Amino acid sequence: MKTKTKFNFHKHTYCEFEMVDIHFFKEKSPHYKSKSGSLYLYSNNGVYRYSNHWGRVANCRWNIKGVENYKNQNYYIGYAIWSDFHSLNSTEKVFCLEVNSNEVLKIVHVNEAKKKSPFLMTLDFAHKRLKQINTLYKDYKWATYYHHDVNLVRDVLIQKLVNSDTPFPELKRNLRFEFN
Repeated sequence: MKTKTKFNFHKHTYCEFEMVDIHFFKEKSPHYKSKSGSLYLYSNNGVYRYSNHWGRVANCRWNIKGVENYKNQNYYIGYAIWSDFHSLNSTEKVFCLEVNSNEVLKIVHVNEAKKKSPFLMTLDFAHKRLKQINTLYKDYKWATYYHHDVNLVRDVLIQKLVNSDTPFPELKRNLRFEFN
């Protein structure tokens, strides 16, 4: 795997930036300003980014940790060390999903996974699963069909989504064997 530096970190990479105090750039001058207005300051260990757009950034997927209700018009500053940048490759299964009890779900690189043997998937598939799971939290009427606690049914289905590549409709149909 190629080491990322200030010369190549912005080429087809995935990264989770740590949030930094919004006043960080006040007394500093950036090394680079993008066409969209994002500011970059490089250190020996990583990069600081001041921007109002996160998520899909050009040909990269860059997220910022610690933002509850992300809005595109708000500016945030993030910091990431060079080893936090991972190459995006649509065929490599190097990502997994992590869920905690507070309904927080995130995509992580296998090197950052908390589970010892996570179910690995491509980034595109992980985003597809993430979208499906977020829908489960918004729409739960389907779960009443099983005549069990909605949260229990949803949690079982989410664990199946996180740990397999079985199609979503099939997983939903197979729940009837567990709850009926």
